Amino acid sequence: MNQNLRLHTIVSEPFAENSYIVGLPDRTDVFIVDPGFDPQSILQYVEEQGLTPRAIVNTHGHVDHIAGNRAMKRAFPDAPIIIGVGDVPMLTDAFENMSAQFGLPVTSPPADQTVCEGDRVEFAGSEWEVFEIPGHSPGHVVYLWRGEPHVVLGGDVLFRGSVGRTDLPGGSFELLRSGIEGKLWPLPDDTIVYPGHGPVTKIGYEKRTNPFVGEQAEYPL
Repeated sequence: MNQNLRLHTIVSEPFAENSYIVGLPDRTDVFIVDPGFDPQSILQYVEEQGLTPRAIVNTHGHVDHIAGNRAMKRAFPDAPIIIGVGDVPMLTDAFENMSAQFGLPVTSPPADQTVCEGDRVEFAGSEWEVFEIPGHSPGHVVYLWRGEPHVVLGGDVLFRGSVGRTDLPGGSFELLRSGIEGKLWPLPDDTIVYPGHGPVTKIGYEKRTNPFVGEQAEYPL
């Protein structure tokens, strides 16, 4: 856990997707990042801890990252659903968010607010910068908090030892790599990345070792 943020992870099956409950340690308001297929665990945690979600923040629109939106919105109707402008159609279209293809159509309530490159947004008292990094999905965004150390809520862009898959509709490895190199690599090496799947990692470690986009990657420009 970052020492300057309250950050709790809920791993949601069947895709082992990371949902995050994020806030400042001296406050009881929080925001929810990518509520997946286990919204009940999120609701149980915030109730037990006496927390109040003020926003439902999606890094992108694939089903494993939005499946809990409806339950969260039902429980906290004043919390806006926020997503990058390019992934807005995925919320309400089961084919766009890939759930129909798995035989279990899932939709979310529509977006209450959209974000795009360069936006600065405040969630539960903390300010975050928005970077658009498409390639895994057309409108994927990541959120940067310039604390000590910096924190990235990265969705399915950069993983420990990997990157988001780019073989889905709207995917592009070139766009993904370009976004990582241009927007994430300039961040301090100790920047912590909280990804959409798997363990946390740091920018410096991935820059040196990531086999897809790191210094030793065997992918010519």
